[in-house]
This record gives sequence, C-alpha cells and structure tokens, in this order.
Amino acid sequence: MTKKGNDHVHTEITQAPFGTLPDGRQVTQYTLANAAGMQVKVLDFGGIINEIHVPDREGRMADVALGFDRLEPYLADSPYFGALIGRYGNRIAKGRFTLDGKQYVLATNNGANHLHGGNQGFDKVLWTASRGDDGLTLRYRSPDGEEGYPGNLDATVVYSLNDDNEIVVRFEAVSDQPTPVNLTQHSYFNLRGAGASDVLGHEMRIDADAYVPIDAGSIPLGPLAPVAGTPFDFRQPRPIGSQIGVDDDQLRNGGGYDHCYVLNRPLDDGQGDARALVRALRVREPQSGRVLELLTQEPGVQFYSGNFLDGSLQGKGHTYAYRGGFAIEPQHFPDSPNRPEYPGTILRPGQVYRTESRFRFSVD
Repeated sequence: MTKKGNDHVHTEITQAPFGTLPDGRQVTQYTLANAAGMQVKVLDFGGIINEIHVPDREGRMADVALGFDRLEPYLADSPYFGALIGRYGNRIAKGRFTLDGKQYVLATNNGANHLHGGNQGFDKVLWTASRGDDGLTLRYRSPDGEEGYPGNLDATVVYSLNDDNEIVVRFEAVSDQPTPVNLTQHSYFNLRGAGASDVLGHEMRIDADAYVPIDAGSIPLGPLAPVAGTPFDFRQPRPIGSQIGVDDDQLRNGGGYDHCYVLNRPLDDGQGDARALVRALRVREPQSGRVLELLTQEPGVQFYSGNFLDGSLQGKGHTYAYRGGFAIEPQHFPDSPNRPEYPGTILRPGQVYRTESRFRFSVD
C-alpha cells in the first residue's frame, strides 16, 4: 500500500492481550504512540479503535473515544464503537440490490434493511495484524457469499499516527467478482473526554452544501437536498445541539442527525486515490479547546449525533448517555447499489479500491 504525502511517521507500536474469542482465538490490542505524546489503541478484532488520548489546551490528556476496556461488550451489543465497517457502510434498502442483471439478497439486520455489512460485518471479525514502518496493517478475506455479498474480497486497512496528531486510515480492496464496497471507520468521539457529557455543545462545521434526505427507515428518498434554510446547515460553525430539537421531518426520521452530507467536491466514480483529500468538517469543544478535523477522499460523510445512546452501555469507567458521542463516517452515499444517480460503489475484478481519511487533532 502506497504512502501519501509527508506524514512524518515515527510511530511506536506496542501490543498486549485483550481477551479471548469464544472459539479460543486471542484478541490483541495495539498501541500507537507518536513523538507528541498522543496515543491510539486499536484491536485486531473489528479493527476497533478503542482509545484515543489527546491533550486539551492546557496539555491535559483525555481519552476522547467511546468504547470498552473489555472484549465482551464488543461481541454483544456495541453500536459499532470505533469499528471498521464493511463490506458496505450505511444502509442498503430491503437488503437487496441488482448487479449485472442478477439480484443479491443480503442479511437484514436493521428492520427490513441491511446495515453496516450485516449480522457479522467487518466489525465482528478477527483481522490479521502486522506492524510496519508505516503503521499497523490489518488484513481480512471476506469469502464469496458472506452476508450475501458476491466474490472473495481481500481488504487491507493501514492505521498510522503521524507527528501532526493525525490518525491516517487507508483502505485497499480487490475482488474476484463484481461487488459493492463502501468501507469506513465508525469511531464515536467526545472531545471533552469519553463519558464526560453530551456533545450538544460541540461546535461543528461541515463543508457541504447538500445532504441526503431519508425516509422513516433511514433509506434515501433519492434526490439530494440543499442544506440552506434547514437545521442541516453547518456551513458556519454552530453547536450540534442548536437546532437538533426543532420541528423537522428529517430530524424526526433520523431521531436527530443521522444523515449523509454531500461534501463540496466534484462527484465522480473514480477510485479513491484519484481524488484529492478535502476537509469534510471541523469540530471544536469550547471547554477543553480540543479540535477534530476530518479530511477524506470520500464524496460524503455520515454525521450521527448519538441518538440511540441511552445510558445502558458502560465502558472504561464511564456511562455513555444520550447523545454522549458523535460519529463522522467518511463514505459513499447510503443505498448506492440501488441508486445509479449516486457515485458508484461497485468494485470489479482488476480494479483496486483505495481511499484515505485523516482524523486530525489539535487545540484552539
């Protein structure tokens, strides 16, 4: 996998056991540390980022990633905390799509729809991990027919941490049959510290003039819609909670924000490495001064405001309350295999799927 740009990667990677799967296989936690003192902890199970330690404006460190300190909750009802998502991030309507004249039926694990790869998506498998000069490499072969998808898909993800406090996530995949691919990273963040508060006071800017409206089942209605004049307009920074409670059909359908934003870049069907990295969004937490920016080659980003967190999940000494974290998932649009008007997500034999995203931490 090719490195891009001048990443100043001098990452120290250590490892420790993190538990045992029911079949006896061992799960390992890898700790990436940079010269600035930032640490990121990653599991080979699900490719899960389960800790991110970054400083506030006074230099005080805190873990800003929602997650668990034991394996068992990740095996049960974790809402994709920190996980790699595949083969297809987001939803596919009714768990069905037609490709080259053949209909495929996927697992339906979100009401009548398919979500985040199905019952055992990439978040629920043990990846093969290796440490290298450019970071932690994870590999997984998704066999033909897994969760209903065609073709053997070989996926590779590289996590690296550079000295600019960027978590760089690079995806690569090849397949021996045409198949939909839409890989993403699903960390939940709270820049005050995991479990510290809700995230409604975080100030967000999203560089998007349009978004994807959804029905009550969170399936796209089809046409893209302008954010102007709606509660979805984050083109200027404002608190996440400033309009989350207004009377709006789209907010009702999502239970809050759970929508894909169309980033301000040309929409094309090119592979990820043919597109420039653009800034998707910036989030600032006023009390701590911590800032998170997302840069991506993807055409969209799913912004989720933690609407289904309800205080029932606990981890790392914290209770994860309602809207206690937000997710920002760089990706193609939901239900794209059934929407020819959206940027394409079909990977064919001989092609290489590549895409990169960067989660950049700083203080203000």
